[in-house]
Amino acid sequence: MNKINTIVVLSITLLGSGCASIVTGHNQSVSVETRGKQGEAVASANCKLTNDKGTWFVTSPGSVSVRRSYADLLVNCEKSEQQPGTASVKSSTKAMAFGNIIFGGVIGAGVDIASGAAYDYPTLITVLMGDQITVDAPPVDSAAESKPQAAAEAQTTVAATAQPAAANP
Repeated sequence: MNKINTIVVLSITLLGSGCASIVTGHNQSVSVETRGKQGEAVASANCKLTNDKGTWFVTSPGSVSVRRSYADLLVNCEKSEQQPGTASVKSSTKAMAFGNIIFGGVIGAGVDIASGAAYDYPTLITVLMGDQITVDAPPVDSAAESKPQAAAEAQTTVAATAQPAAANP
């Protein structure tokens, strides 16, 4: 009976001790660019980024390190002689956060969720001056893989909107 108690206590200790977080980084670098209605770059806009973890400032185009969170990242950009632009940026949950339940235990997952380390924002945020937009969350754990594709799509979109309309014959 004493051996069984020892085995049970050791098992509980091993299973319950997995409280370490395996998802790292409470902060994330994001780049902000501002564009006009025709897709042209608007430089030197003053942007304020806010979520439930804090407030950060950056001049576009530029980068800033923000605290990760489940909450939307609200980006407000202003420049004289321009209409202000606003973006509501969604976050996604990292796949590794779910793995933390297995490897780090429920406590480790709880720490990552509470601290914001379990979430990601898109690495590039484009704010359209004079407009309010919503920026979708990056695909789960594929933000690094999608950067070149997202950049190419953004350039294609900008180029398409900047082209003059064809004349009717």
